[in-house]
Order: sequence, then structure tokens, then C-alpha cells
Amino acid sequence: MDYFNDPELNGKYLGTITKDFVVVCDTLLEASSQIRKGDFSKYPIFVFAKQEVPLGGLLVNADELNLEWHVFASYMELFVQQGIIDVDGVEAFQATYKDPDEFCCLFVLDEEFTNFVFVPYPED
Repeated sequence: MDYFNDPELNGKYLGTITKDFVVVCDTLLEASSQIRKGDFSKYPIFVFAKQEVPLGGLLVNADELNLEWHVFASYMELFVQQGIIDVDGVEAFQATYKDPDEFCCLFVLDEEFTNFVFVPYPED
């Protein structure tokens, strides 16, 4: 699996993800901080999916905020347990993981597109 921003993301997905991300970014940054401070993981991952998925805990219910994407809070170790990140791929994932104070690691899960993408948090 490729951990870099995928050209497919441009176009169909980037618009709707960005639109929702702007609404929830403060919540995600806070959750990322809590995951890291709570010693759960140094590698928070936020799953963007249009339906309920068994990947982490529901953080943002799209229906309540009139968004397209539900957001689930998770982290690398859980993704390894669930077989999404291969044990042999952990070092590569860690090497490409961007500063979690500046970038949000999203795992976009949709029928036509499944990939990791790093989205910068908006600057104040």
C-alpha cells in the first residue's frame, strides 16, 4: 500500500474531504493530541468513511453535522492488529508519517478509493 498522497484523491475526493475536514479539524487535532498524550500511540489515524466501519471509535457523526464523511479515531497499532498495515510495513509507515501537530493522517475508505492521505491543519 502506498502511504503518499495519491493523484486519484485530486478531483472527486479532495473537495468533499477538504470541505468536511475544515469543519472538524479542531476536533481532530485535539483528538490527535489526546491519543499521543495518553500513550495510546504516536501515530493517530482518522478514518473518513461514508458508512459505519469497525475501525476505531466514532469521533464525528456526519449526520449530526450535515457532513458527507463520518470520522473514526484510530491509530497505527490498531491498524496493524486489524491487518490494514502489514507488520513488515510499519517502518515504512512511520518513515512517511508527517508531524501530527501540522498534518492529519486520514485513512479514506470508500467503494472506489482506499488510501492514506496527509492533510495539513489550517493555520490560525
